[in-house]
Order: sequence, then C-alpha cells, then structure tokens
Amino acid sequence: MSTATGRRGVTSLVVALVGLGISAYLTIEHYDTSVTLACPGTATINCVKVTTSRWSEVAGVPVAVLGLVFFVAMVALCNPVAWQRRVLDRARLAGAGLGVLVALYLVWIELFRVDAICLWCTGVHVCTVALLGAVLWSGNAQPAGDR
Repeated sequence: MSTATGRRGVTSLVVALVGLGISAYLTIEHYDTSVTLACPGTATINCVKVTTSRWSEVAGVPVAVLGLVFFVAMVALCNPVAWQRRVLDRARLAGAGLGVLVALYLVWIELFRVDAICLWCTGVHVCTVALLGAVLWSGNAQPAGDR
C-alpha cells in the first residue's frame, strides 16, 4: 500500500469509527431514552421522537442496531490491513454506497413521516456520506495497474 493510500485508508477508518461511536450511542438511547444527550425536544429537532417512532425499527430490529452492524462491518473493511487486500475494494464501495442509500431513505423518513430531525442520526448520515467519499478517494489513489 502506498503512503498516500495508507493515509486515505486511515481517513475512511476514522470516519467509520466516528459513525460506529454515534451508532453505539443511538443503540443505547433506543433502549433507554433517559440517556438522551444534547438533543432538544422541539417540534423540529427531536431525537426521542425520531428514535422511538414506528419507523425506528425494521422487522423488530432497531435501525440504530442496523447502523451499528453497518459501521462494525465498515470498520473491518476500512482498517489498514483490509486496505492492502484489493479484493475487498468492491465490498467497501458496495457497503458505503448502500449506506448512503439507506441514509437518504432515513432522512426522507425523518422529514416527511416523523416530522422531526434527530441530530445524532444526522451525524450518522454525515459519517455515511463522508465514508463513501473516503472510500472513493482511497480507491482512486491506486494506479490502474495495481487494482
């Protein structure tokens, strides 16, 4: 792995770790609303309203848990050892791309179904988009012959 790819790969790992941390918090908050941190309960910004809405679970599984699983997988795919395995490039890209599609859907749910925004969820969505950017940026660092 080149030094440039290594630095860029570390960027994707850091973003995935931040997303993992926020997702872990949201998972805890889903099961115990008394731990809600720094999210006002106004009409527009209301984390509890979002994380306890009927859309906060898919087939009985909290969306926060699904986010946690997603970021655990992306941390595994974005660690420096995994970046040395070019065979994982498609998995990284597919995972990050799927994550962005899900994030867009969840933003739509927040805006048009729940009528509230969760700041912590927005942090996860930003991390997901940034992760896709970091994966694309890192993948482009390799010369065409090395892929």
